[in-house]
Amino acid sequence: MMAQYLALKAEAGGDLLFYRMGDFFELFFDDAKIASQVLDIALTTRGEHAGEPIPMCGVPAHSADGYLARLIKAGHRVAIADQIETPEQARARGSKSLVGRAIVRFVTAGTLTEDALLDSRRANLLAAIGEVGGGIAIAAADISTGRLEVLSLDGGGLDAELARIGASEVIARPGLAERIGAALPFESRGFDSARAEADICRHFGVATLDSFGSFSRAELSALGGLLAYLEHVGQGRMPFLAAPVRAGTSDHLAIDPATRESLEIVQTASGQRAGSLLATIDRTVTGAGARLLAADLSAPLMDRGRIEARLDLVRWLYDDGPLREDIRARLRALPDIGRALGRVAIGRGSPRDLGQLRDGLDAARTLREKLGRLPDRPALLDALLPALDGHGALVDRLFNALVPAPPTETASGNYIAEGYDAALDELRRMAGDGRRAIAALEARYREQTGIAALKIRHNGVLGYHVEVPARHADALMAQESGFTHRQTLAGVVRFNSVDLHEQAGRVAQAGAHALAAEAAHFEDLVAQVIARRDPICGAAEALARIDVAAALAECAVEGGWTRPAFTDEPCLDIAGGRHPVVEAALAKSGTAFVANDCSLGTNDRLWLVTGPNMGGKSTFLRQNALVVILAQAGSFVPAKSARLGLVDRLFSRVGASDNLARGRSTFMVEMIETAAILAQATPRSFVILDEVGRGTSTYDGLAIAWAVVEAIHDVNACRCLFATHYHELTRLAERLDALSLHHVRAREWNGDLVLLHELAEGPADRSYGIAVARLAGLPAAVLGRAKSVLAKLEAGKAQTGGIAAGLDDLPLFAATLAAPLEEKADPLRDRLAAIDADSLSPREALDLIYALKLLSDNAPI
Repeated sequence: MMAQYLALKAEAGGDLLFYRMGDFFELFFDDAKIASQVLDIALTTRGEHAGEPIPMCGVPAHSADGYLARLIKAGHRVAIADQIETPEQARARGSKSLVGRAIVRFVTAGTLTEDALLDSRRANLLAAIGEVGGGIAIAAADISTGRLEVLSLDGGGLDAELARIGASEVIARPGLAERIGAALPFESRGFDSARAEADICRHFGVATLDSFGSFSRAELSALGGLLAYLEHVGQGRMPFLAAPVRAGTSDHLAIDPATRESLEIVQTASGQRAGSLLATIDRTVTGAGARLLAADLSAPLMDRGRIEARLDLVRWLYDDGPLREDIRARLRALPDIGRALGRVAIGRGSPRDLGQLRDGLDAARTLREKLGRLPDRPALLDALLPALDGHGALVDRLFNALVPAPPTETASGNYIAEGYDAALDELRRMAGDGRRAIAALEARYREQTGIAALKIRHNGVLGYHVEVPARHADALMAQESGFTHRQTLAGVVRFNSVDLHEQAGRVAQAGAHALAAEAAHFEDLVAQVIARRDPICGAAEALARIDVAAALAECAVEGGWTRPAFTDEPCLDIAGGRHPVVEAALAKSGTAFVANDCSLGTNDRLWLVTGPNMGGKSTFLRQNALVVILAQAGSFVPAKSARLGLVDRLFSRVGASDNLARGRSTFMVEMIETAAILAQATPRSFVILDEVGRGTSTYDGLAIAWAVVEAIHDVNACRCLFATHYHELTRLAERLDALSLHHVRAREWNGDLVLLHELAEGPADRSYGIAVARLAGLPAAVLGRAKSVLAKLEAGKAQTGGIAAGLDDLPLFAATLAAPLEEKADPLRDRLAAIDADSLSPREALDLIYALKLLSDNAPI
């Protein structure tokens, strides 16, 4: 057995090996040590190897999916070594022959299909990168649904596209994988572009790829490598893949990885879905709809016609609340037919999957009939409706063949409906008659032996047998009793008999024939489904698109969102814009979000925004970027109105952190991201920059920020929101024609800072840094010291122009620590603190109100 295991482990390489032994998958040696820690299961030993005990752990085969999910999530890959013959078949080769085992599949993060291993609301993509002659391409597939996309990267941008795709697993040839860093090395001739073309044609059953489009050599390499990897992990069993769709980088709004992370579009910076834009606006009622919405937000469109078509459908559903709710109720009841089809096509389907396809396609047909009768349908809906029909013959066949609620396993049968096959019905009748005969035999044996506790039972080892309590066993042990002893347990003794053996044989034979008949019908139904896999895939995609449109309409109604208008000029004119994620978070605490306008046009395409920390600058910057993403994804936007020209590239330099793994400081990361913006932004781009230059000395930072503003204005000439604390930058408005000054409003009252979160024209009068520090809870002595230092700095700067002038004659910091911060007198607050509310009479309370009102009117502001 260990020789067989070691041979299979050599084939599995560095993957963990699940070795099937009876009802368990066992792991040995280092695999056992790793799995026991990840799965928190007992680590034991079994036998010896090279004189040392062999570490071992195992998981039950019937619940292996849950353990696999945890191992995959922890970053491991698993090879499944299953039994490929029965013990009876092994014994036929010799009494001591070992049951044959082979690796039947490799379980990897990007090749999962089982429900238990997948998130129903998230796509699970495998990406392959091909490189030929300096050109790079990506092929990405979700084998759980069959979606396949290929993309050529003529001008670079690999990191940005990988971030958009969000693949669970990325593969490439070893040399390329090492350069990329995020890819798994996979050595295969499939990446050879000349060989790949033939492999692709063979997989899709076509003589030429012309019907799919004209593929570059790099694209062929990526597709060939992807197919070769799928063949490897499936050990020859290929999943269903729809015809490859060629995408271009110009088809969607380009968003680099840093921007995706800072805007938290589909996940937060910590990798969680909760708290992201996607989680905030997701009102989809199907898993397929949720996956499509995530894809839409990850790749907003650049085609105005397609955007308007999506918006027309959202508007149609927005305007008709009862229709929208009816559609959502119908969709909510639908199974995930895309993933059910994926499991059936790869050979891991169950009767339940066929039942889901039956029910889903039947509901799709009903929905098509309802929507097809409605007037004034949007063009996009008219294009989707034909995909929901045409499955009638398959649906009828599945209704006739399957029971209403098919099981997830085929081993026990009983999933083919009665009346579908007369021969199967007869076999079931014979088995049923045999079981009734066995029940009658049990009654006869009780009467014959006088043992009322006698029972006929069944298990997988003995089959049907007679069982009596141990105290009655002697009566059946007699030779003339007609019973043969089979097994003695602690409290019972088991026997067989000639009559029972014959009757059990008839039941078993009829049952085995019935199972074989059901299995044949199952294979036939699977073949019929696979023959229509492309139309079924189209139906799943159409249902998902309708779900997304209805969900966006629902979100727009709930939030008071409006339809964006697109124009050919490069503008961004938003009235009453809001940040959807922040607004949702504030709503939970009963706080209203303060909306703000943004108007970037030809004459003021660069806004310089100043104001205190916590005043809302970063939120204002991000909310306008999110409005662009939502609008170009085909969604209504959180604003009173929005008018914009299409954005080709979106950049966000908002916050940064150290990248210690690459030896990069916060400031280095900031400069790298800023350099990428200056190198790539075009006049059609939209850029948000927050606090550029803050990670170095004041003079250096100011100089860098100054130069960046000039470059954005003069060279890139793009729409830009630039937030800063360098008030010196406001002087640029004197010479940069398209730069305008704005600030977030704040007021100080009795030493307290009141943040209004409102945007106003002109520069901020000051930064309010010490007031913000007070809000943050800095000690009073530290705040007092800061005030004295600030006064010296400002006095020195006014006299000599040097920011550090006047610091030499400051007293030592330690000498001022004991000095309490001088508090301004506050008569109103003092009077309120002195009130004993419980002792006031009504008359005294009224007089007090007048007194407090007088104090308030006279209080300094």
